[in-house]
Amino acid sequence: MIEILARQIPYVSDFEKIIQIKKGYSSDEKYLIHMPDDQGKLFLRIYKPEQLDAKKSEYALLEKMQDYGVASLKPIAIGKTMEKGYMITSYIEGNDAGEEISAYSEQEQYDLGIAAGKELKKMHQYAAPETIAPWHSRKIEKHRKYLDAYLSCGIKVKNDKQIMDFIDENIHLMEQRPNLFQHDDFHLGNLIVKNKKLAGVIDFDRYDWGDPIHEFLKIGIFSRGISVPFSRGQIKGYFQGEEPGEEFWRLYSLYMAMCVFSSVIWTLNTIPEETNDMLQKIDTFLDDHDYFSRLQPKWYNKLSIYE
Repeated sequence: MIEILARQIPYVSDFEKIIQIKKGYSSDEKYLIHMPDDQGKLFLRIYKPEQLDAKKSEYALLEKMQDYGVASLKPIAIGKTMEKGYMITSYIEGNDAGEEISAYSEQEQYDLGIAAGKELKKMHQYAAPETIAPWHSRKIEKHRKYLDAYLSCGIKVKNDKQIMDFIDENIHLMEQRPNLFQHDDFHLGNLIVKNKKLAGVIDFDRYDWGDPIHEFLKIGIFSRGISVPFSRGQIKGYFQGEEPGEEFWRLYSLYMAMCVFSSVIWTLNTIPEETNDMLQKIDTFLDDHDYFSRLQPKWYNKLSIYE
């Protein structure tokens, strides 16, 4: 079926081979396209035709990332056939960083984190369009919906009242935060590595706008459990080798606390079979922060030999 469809799409109609990529939670169908001769490989996403306007926005975003020098997929074409919508981009050669990094030395893991932090900083040059509402108003509305859903879902996280109190005491800090581009899924699983170096960042389809510090919560949920050196490096790379101050850690902790409730509900609604795994991740980062009686997580304070 995909072969017939691909023959209708410009730029890939003369393909030699198509391989489906099944990783990730996106509803898009994803394919690696082997082109003839020296044309190399392309990346094809297939989506529902009614998603075309949203995909055009994502396509324009990828064009903007090229303007900022971000190592990301290069947009090539977008459109629709009679049956499906499609987007064609370049293909980044390499492997999933989350699957490879455990074989790296601590220094190599840390260096990869430095490179990732620098790429994230480039992305955050892009300011939100004026039509996007302020970050704090959108985030507070989302948080209240997630919290209401959590309170009625039947799952109870230990010391949830203490977590809610911490949020209430610090939520005002979002009011003056910048409204910038957010990749919103920036973690090791969305980084491609080649020869132990960062080759590129993928999966921009969940992008949002808001406080750039919000991006770092993926460290606390995912990356920190895979590689502490990488996680520490990402923060140091983002801040150009400097230590972030209390403002960063207080906002980071605020977003991690809010994430407790959104993560429970998102997992229940999207991948309920992974609920226990997510609850374990939540327990881990709550312990990292002693249920937010401490701002800087315990793992960050571990003595580093790679700095």
